[in-house]
Amino acid sequence: MDYYAGIDVSLEYSSVCVVDAIGKIVREAKVESEPEALIAWFASLGVGLARIGLEAGPLSQWLYAAMREAGLSVELLETRHVRDAFKAMPVKSDRNDARGIAQLMRLGWFRPVHCKSLAAQEVRAVLTARKLVQSKLRDVENSLRGILRGFGLKVGKTTPLSFGARIRELVASHPNLKTVAAGLLSVHAVLLREFQAFEKKVRALVRQDARARRLMSTPGVGPVVALTYAAAIDDPGRFASSKRVGAHFGLTPKRYQSGETDYSGKISKIGDAAVRTALYEAAHVILTKPLRACTGLKSWAMRIARRGGMKKAKVALARKLAVILHRMLADETIFNPAVTPIAVA
Repeated sequence: MDYYAGIDVSLEYSSVCVVDAIGKIVREAKVESEPEALIAWFASLGVGLARIGLEAGPLSQWLYAAMREAGLSVELLETRHVRDAFKAMPVKSDRNDARGIAQLMRLGWFRPVHCKSLAAQEVRAVLTARKLVQSKLRDVENSLRGILRGFGLKVGKTTPLSFGARIRELVASHPNLKTVAAGLLSVHAVLLREFQAFEKKVRALVRQDARARRLMSTPGVGPVVALTYAAAIDDPGRFASSKRVGAHFGLTPKRYQSGETDYSGKISKIGDAAVRTALYEAAHVILTKPLRACTGLKSWAMRIARRGGMKKAKVALARKLAVILHRMLADETIFNPAVTPIAVA
């Protein structure tokens, strides 16, 4: 008889449930959220497990990799899919979640998630940290501008290097504001220094990554976009067709069909939001900046803009870029402006 297991992962302890082929609960337990503890617990069962499921999350990829290496048949489950499956559950608890995941594994009603390589996870961590520091840097700048504006002190246009000098100039005759500015400018200086360090790290990662340099041959694709996309794709071979990449990152329209009703809505926005943002920014650059070697892409997108507006054109171009960049990774080729957008997609 086949047996199936579900794991609801928490920070300290995980709830584990094992069911048989007819759905009867065989064993339940609370196990420490450590690979060694989980592997030992499953080994103590004395039965072979056809599938083990755990929901994708912060600890899940670490546990998944170790359990895979130990020879266990484990699957990462898409969070959105699991959440929708549990909507009818009247009582939400870790124990019930583990039971539900075990039943999903038994029925085969689950959608596996790709577990990224360690190198891809490290690149993504650097990009996430860079984005966080950049966000806080802008928050401090905007807060200072807002505080001074209330006293009629307008900062105006500045550069990262001239921002501090401009603030000090404005608050020179305001003792209380001078104290406020001094504290926030100290924070700003630290954030600016760390952000510049992350920028250097990003450039170093690009120099070491042949795939990212290949993607940067595409107009509008810089170091951050290239690294974000390459880390998210990780293994191009996991997509049977490049056309599926747009849907994977939530850049295709949702559709509702029931009876006589059939309409397409806005894009689904499922998948990696960072990749969608990066591709949209690349599309914005192509459509608003004078770039070389992108005449075909730009003309194609501008025709869409004339029919549906610039925003729709940028989304469509972002989806097109997702397809093109995947094909470049899969074929290990650089961007070819001679290939028409329609032929590529």
